[in-house]
Amino acid sequence: MSETVISVENLGKKYILGHQMQGEYETLRDKISNGVKSLSSKLASTLNGKRIANPGIEEFWALRDVSFEIKQGEVVGIIGRNGAGKSTLLKILSRITEPTTGEIAIQGRVASLLEVGTGFHPELTGRENIYLNGAILGMSRVEIKRKFDEIVAFSEVEKFLDTPVKRYSSGMYVRLAFAVAAHLEPEILIVDEVLAVGDIQFQKKCLGKMKDISDSQGRTVLFVSHNMDAIQRLCLECIMLERGRLVMHNDTVSTVQRYISNNLYRALPSNWIDISNAERVGTGEARFVAVQYSSLNESFSFQPYSNGPLEFLLTIESDSSRSIGSLAVVIFSRTGTILVNADILSLDKTINLKLGSNLVKLRIERLNLKAGIYVIGLWLDRTGESSENEALDYLESAFEIEVFNFESVGFGLETIGPVTCEFTVEKYEN
Repeated sequence: MSETVISVENLGKKYILGHQMQGEYETLRDKISNGVKSLSSKLASTLNGKRIANPGIEEFWALRDVSFEIKQGEVVGIIGRNGAGKSTLLKILSRITEPTTGEIAIQGRVASLLEVGTGFHPELTGRENIYLNGAILGMSRVEIKRKFDEIVAFSEVEKFLDTPVKRYSSGMYVRLAFAVAAHLEPEILIVDEVLAVGDIQFQKKCLGKMKDISDSQGRTVLFVSHNMDAIQRLCLECIMLERGRLVMHNDTVSTVQRYISNNLYRALPSNWIDISNAERVGTGEARFVAVQYSSLNESFSFQPYSNGPLEFLLTIESDSSRSIGSLAVVIFSRTGTILVNADILSLDKTINLKLGSNLVKLRIERLNLKAGIYVIGLWLDRTGESSENEALDYLESAFEIEVFNFESVGFGLETIGPVTCEFTVEKYEN
């Protein structure tokens, strides 16, 4: 049986939030005067044995009653919405901040990659920071030197190794920081969402390294990410946090499915994306102004998933009544390849717009795409034969969507080119 290397029991972290009371702007003199008055009131209340509540102060629990154990060699994903407490948990495990309540027990040396530039001194060179980080981890100079060439090769920053890291780009920072954290032999590696800063190829390289650390070296990895595909590829177990509480600690597939289908991840009808000021070309006689999207399943909706439906509601403003022969939702890869072109032109159908606001629904019946980030383009034209500048409206990059996957229903198609998706379009009368 594997040894428990991380034990967390009834962990809680409380912050005190200060709120500016409504009223007139205070000068420095006012603040000093009010501070003295407040101090006097506090002293008086203390002497009288009374405690007066401050309406400008609020307690906020970032974590509350969190308990779990992690065994040696496990790769555990930590998921949850922004503000769920993921980063706070990692900071406590990394000994950056102290918990308010509860206990943690950690067996082994911990290397953390929580923010861009964590543990780096900006005035030192890349070479100097490698040795500095190794020393912080408790390694001797001989041990660091033995790993030095591997770190440099992995980070791909050899050309800038003797340049102060304050001149590095965020991507170079992450490359070097991850290389140091992964190669200086920590028993426990903690990685936050920071890897999203790097390019796609380097992200794949990092995921492969983390898997290797666990599989061949028996090290423990904690990985926070909003990329559910990366979580499922790397982690066998997953912890889900919600509003500072642990709501699930189970196998990755079931935890991710709950995360996606949970009320927390529903796309509510009010979640419109304003694209009225987005970059576009066209005559502007009719134009897209807002859009929402969801993946419908029975009576609720959530984020798009591979092999599931995807529905768009498009708000279109027109300066007159007109017939539209080409209305399309185009899905691009992040490299610009057209993967899906759902255009009513292929349906031999027209949409009649009235003067003012119009609502059009376009529903893709089965999204045959693998998990990942995609760019959505929107096209509007009378006939579909116009150029970009002659079309009514064309947004090549209106917004991005993230597609997830359910392993229970299979992955989307691995593709580098067009994908066939059946779709329907209808006009809402409003």
